Amino acid sequence: MRFSTLIRKLHKWCAVFAALPLLVILVTGVLLEFKKESAWIQPPTAQGAGGSPEIGFDRILEAACSVPEADIKSWDDVDRIDVRPVKGMLKLRSNNMWEIQIDTRTGEMLQKAYRRSDLIEDIHDGSFFHDLAKHWIFFPAAVLLLITWLTGVYIFLKPHLGRRGL
Repeated sequence: MRFSTLIRKLHKWCAVFAALPLLVILVTGVLLEFKKESAWIQPPTAQGAGGSPEIGFDRILEAACSVPEADIKSWDDVDRIDVRPVKGMLKLRSNNMWEIQIDTRTGEMLQKAYRRSDLIEDIHDGSFFHDLAKHWIFFPAAVLLLITWLTGVYIFLKPHLGRRGL
């Protein structure tokens, strides 16, 4: 089998096997590009009173428990807290993906919204499907995409270089 034929077959089959995982990566990647511009994907960051945080963890939990959608009853229901001192607020994310933004000076709830960006990121990197999918489907798809790109460049350049005697 000639090298050119082998390259074309490799190019075609790499593209076939990588197509579905790459479609998932592309669609979710496009969504993630706009996460700061789309409140549907990621809630915009609210502005608090400013200054250094003055409320304690007990007040934070109390404010979080007041949001029924977040279904927070104790700290076990909290996934993470992101403190933004410059903005005078903190973002608390519940285990069910609801985000609550709280003023770090007054303890007032600034905003509550469902946060989809983390779910989209999990789908994007394959961890949503299974931990093994990330390494055994999405990583190989990325390697196949690299091979497809390399063979595509070769297929494109070969006629041009052949005419120049290279």
